[in-house]
Amino acid sequence: MVPKGKLVIIGGAVDLGSYLSYNEDISHPHYIKFFERGILKRMITESAKGEDSRVEVITTASKIPEIVGKEYIKSFNQLQVNQVDVLDISSREGANTQDTVDRIKKADIVMLTGGDQLRLSAILGGTELHRILKRRYIEDEFMIAGTSAGAAAASTNMIYRGSSSEALLKGEVQITGGLGFIDNVIIDTHFVQRGRIGRLFYAVASNPGMLGVGLGEDAGLLITGGDCMEAIGAGLTILVDGRYINETSIYDVEIGSPVSIDNLKVHVMSIYDKYDLQKHTLIINKAIQIEDDVYLKIKDYD
Repeated sequence: MVPKGKLVIIGGAVDLGSYLSYNEDISHPHYIKFFERGILKRMITESAKGEDSRVEVITTASKIPEIVGKEYIKSFNQLQVNQVDVLDISSREGANTQDTVDRIKKADIVMLTGGDQLRLSAILGGTELHRILKRRYIEDEFMIAGTSAGAAAASTNMIYRGSSSEALLKGEVQITGGLGFIDNVIIDTHFVQRGRIGRLFYAVASNPGMLGVGLGEDAGLLITGGDCMEAIGAGLTILVDGRYINETSIYDVEIGSPVSIDNLKVHVMSIYDKYDLQKHTLIINKAIQIEDDVYLKIKDYD
């Protein structure tokens, strides 16, 4: 079934929900860098009710939900979106309450913040909240957005563990079920900055039918109709297509051994480029930067 809703996945930036260090000043968090790049603004433009949208921010993945929630309220308010509330759901029981269900039913946009994607999927997966999100995404003019962990958990299959440096060793990358808003892709975030290309290669080699999506920081994808992905934001998105793999050693080598892969296909997307998940085609569009963080689309290529 073709979804009526829209899905936005964002690579994140310095996500204090996941990687809080003692050197960071948490009173002035800067993890919502994608706000400056216009991704939130594009979300509001794409929402059926625009600035009148009712937004629920779900901070389940974050270790610092109060700080994260306040920053999202502030960022949406700066875009003249004033109906913004935070759902700090910390248990499966909380995801099944009538109050939670009622709020999700009234929302126009639900934003899943960064943090720990396994925590997000383990708490929300299979709950009444999760069921309603999936139903509304299919049936309504409804938007689900996720950044960092919220983006990684959006697909049916989800990377939840695996170091960047050892990703191409058999068994290093751990994959489990995500929230299932989109099929046949697997998503990794903070992709360019944290050198995670190896673990996306491994994930695709282990299941070549999935398209690997590597979202850089300040990069996002707007997904409409379930299969049209448009690059939004200033960062880069890397796509890894395993359908043309000729040979791999992934099923022969021992656990902990390096993995070989022959003939992976890689695409690089930047702002306004589109990728068709059904046809597996990339359309490159030309944009010109007219000032810091502001881009103007000037041409579509045939």
